[in-house]
Amino acid sequence: MTIQPLSRASLTVPVLGASAPPTPGMLHLGIGNFHRAHAAVYTAKAMAAQGGDWGIVAVANRNRRVVDALAGQDHLYSILELSSAGERADVMDVHRETMVAAEQTTELMARIADPAIRIVTLTISENGYCRNAVTGDLDVDGALVSADLANPDAPRTTIGQLAGALIRRYQGNAEPITILSCDNLVSAGHTAHKMVSQYLQATATPDGFHDWFAASVTFPNAMVDRIVPGTTDATRARVRELLGVVDAIPVPAERFSMWVIEDRFAAGRPAWEEAGAIFSDEVEAYELVKLRLLNGSHSLIAYLGGLSGAETIPASFGQDFVRESVTALLNDEYLPSIELPSGFDPQAYIAELFDRWSNHALGDATARVGSDGSLKLLQRVPDPALRLLGLGEVPQQLSLMVAGWIACVAPPAGFAPGPIADAMVEPARERLAEVTAVAGSVRAHVEGILRGGFFPDALAASDVFVARVAELLDIIVSHGVQDAARAALDA
Repeated sequence: MTIQPLSRASLTVPVLGASAPPTPGMLHLGIGNFHRAHAAVYTAKAMAAQGGDWGIVAVANRNRRVVDALAGQDHLYSILELSSAGERADVMDVHRETMVAAEQTTELMARIADPAIRIVTLTISENGYCRNAVTGDLDVDGALVSADLANPDAPRTTIGQLAGALIRRYQGNAEPITILSCDNLVSAGHTAHKMVSQYLQATATPDGFHDWFAASVTFPNAMVDRIVPGTTDATRARVRELLGVVDAIPVPAERFSMWVIEDRFAAGRPAWEEAGAIFSDEVEAYELVKLRLLNGSHSLIAYLGGLSGAETIPASFGQDFVRESVTALLNDEYLPSIELPSGFDPQAYIAELFDRWSNHALGDATARVGSDGSLKLLQRVPDPALRLLGLGEVPQQLSLMVAGWIACVAPPAGFAPGPIADAMVEPARERLAEVTAVAGSVRAHVEGILRGGFFPDALAASDVFVARVAELLDIIVSHGVQDAARAALDA
């Protein structure tokens, strides 16, 4: 029997949740695996529970691969859920259009301006917000934003495109709209609002626009949580076996999924609570739980694993020294730094994290989790580190995390971190090389990075922190990562 490509004609199983109606009510910027395994799933289940015209326009920034595959498969794709209890595959049918922002900028802004679109969701990564790492403001002097401000009708950044689309929406129909960030950022909604607002302050706007913007455009905070690795040929092969179709873009994902959202929607929303989402006025507390306990620990697991030759997160976490380091990070440095949501059981959450990090069926790649560290560590290191330094304590595990990141993506001369670290994507590699070019010692190497604009001034000014990172990096280089982890644990 010939196995057909995934399409409506070849579909022999029910879709997960509900199929979206023809007219979309949402648009998503940054179409990729996470969105397709998270917000898209909640939306399909919400429509199955309460209906609604909440189909999604799927927008890629530059890469056509996913949008072309979606269009070629009647906008269908599959999710392969992997856990220790087994696996299952489901088909999704919530996307109704596809676009590529870099090639269809004018059309994109017009689509967001269309009153039929009532929610724009974002998964554009930390880098997509064009935020200055030192000041926390929009990087208006950076090459990307300054180019957009000089040519506002053809912006290349997501922030510029959103701003241009909102101006067009005001000029056309002035209907309200919600911008919902689904990225791993502290106060993600506030961050998105700040970046868009500062862009709008720096560009020309029509009379009355800012009053409309303040009254009619909302930016709810939200916390998102599901581990979604990259798609592999093994993913495609298993979907083919389970569903009997060829899917070019299946998404592997763990069983666990969580979404906590502020209920501030200017023009309606899907009934996501029917799909398990939590609507809460404590979103920022949930965000810190996730950004530190899960994401921060994830970074430490990745750098220790990358340096010890562990190709996957479960392989890394399965090493005793990694598990001990993460336990110390969680209990000694992260948990005391956050105010927990009402009724939240941190030890139960940590136990669940340990199970998720041990999911060999998912096999999340160490190199994937360790990528983009220059952006991720800004969310995961400074505040808890400064808290401990202010108490006269040295943040041992946070120092180890930074030392591990440097060893992986900007190693001192003569040190080779290995192929897993080499595979980590680091957008700041060139800048890191520049600030360490004349370093004559490990200490100078660390000073060049920590005081080179990669971390807030308050942390970079701490001689204690700089010294400890340098000491641990020197141990990694001279004796190996396990000895460095033991030094941090024994301190």
